[in-house]
Amino acid sequence: MARNRLADRLRTAVAAAGEPLPTPVFVVDLDAFDANADDLARRAAGTPIRVASKSLRVPALITRALEHPGFAGVLCYTLAEALWLEEHDVSDDLVVAYPSVDRAALARLVASPRAASRITLMIDDPAHLDAVDALRASTAVPIRIAIDVDAGLRWAGRAIGPQRSPLFDLGSVVALARAVVDRKGFHLVGLMTYEGQVAGVPDAVPTQRARSAIVRRIKERSIAQLGDRRAAVAEALAGLGEPLEFFNAGGSGSLESSAADPVVTEVTAGSGLLVPTLFDHYRAFEPRPAAFFGLPVTRIPGPGVVTVHGGGLIASGPTGGDRAPTPWAPSGLELTGFEGAGEVQTPLTGPGTARLGIGDLVWFRHAKSGEPFEHGLHAHLLQGAELVEAAPTYRGHGLAF
Repeated sequence: MARNRLADRLRTAVAAAGEPLPTPVFVVDLDAFDANADDLARRAAGTPIRVASKSLRVPALITRALEHPGFAGVLCYTLAEALWLEEHDVSDDLVVAYPSVDRAALARLVASPRAASRITLMIDDPAHLDAVDALRASTAVPIRIAIDVDAGLRWAGRAIGPQRSPLFDLGSVVALARAVVDRKGFHLVGLMTYEGQVAGVPDAVPTQRARSAIVRRIKERSIAQLGDRRAAVAEALAGLGEPLEFFNAGGSGSLESSAADPVVTEVTAGSGLLVPTLFDHYRAFEPRPAAFFGLPVTRIPGPGVVTVHGGGLIASGPTGGDRAPTPWAPSGLELTGFEGAGEVQTPLTGPGTARLGIGDLVWFRHAKSGEPFEHGLHAHLLQGAELVEAAPTYRGHGLAF
């Protein structure tokens, strides 16, 4: 089985490392990573892909993605992170995906003409402009601004999608855009519409056929409604006399529909590079898992049971079984209903336990992309059957965003 071959490949690579690796051992399969990058570029069909840094959190992987044809720029998750990436020349095109009120980071931005020319702040309220102005005595250094427009679906009186921007109706978007254009020291350069109900929800789950059918219907309605709304926003803002540099949209699960919108100039992807378990069941693409973490067997409580050390790397989001890590290689392992994935130890059952002894590594997949790297100093990069680099994570660089 492919998962057992993966376990053998990882075992060979770890054994050849020459020294014991601290656990959890975080590994990224570069062969799968590169194949996923190529597939994302194919799906985007020529529309540039901005790399979502929160889905990677390893600077070397962000750089590797940017080196692939079809990728350009980074979508960051904090301003402090964007400043670090700018200082280290990872990219000169950095958009912060979420509004920032980090006073220390904003002070650094307004004090650096170079950083201010490379980093774009996201806003959805005039108060975000006030937060910048409160920290500067001069408007000589213009701050680049993008507006986050709510991309949720309005259907049967309900709002479906991420609870992000308050800007849904055209009038509120235009009013904020005009406020930016008319305010000294700011430059409106872009818009973002993240349709999370399309990009971030699996729509082909074998065990949830009825739900998946509903999800597909929601996606179809969202795409149609959002296409009309984007066109109206773009037309209205064109009248302000300040051409936009970019109109960002989408995510790994919606590249085709987002890129097909004639208004959209760039799309975003991140999770599609590593493919965590929450991205296993999409009609749009075939998953190639690229990120794993290994935990050692420390106990064998009885026949058909092994216990590994650690394991409780639970993904953010609504609490549920789909947020737990999945024992992946060797095959034939599962969490127990009584203990699940534990902080200090995790028992596993199933026929795969017969392959395991004390000290052997069990390889897990995380439910979300990027998050597990907050728990390790390095991501060991696997090529073929060899670990070719120990790439520091943000945490390995001494950073916590």
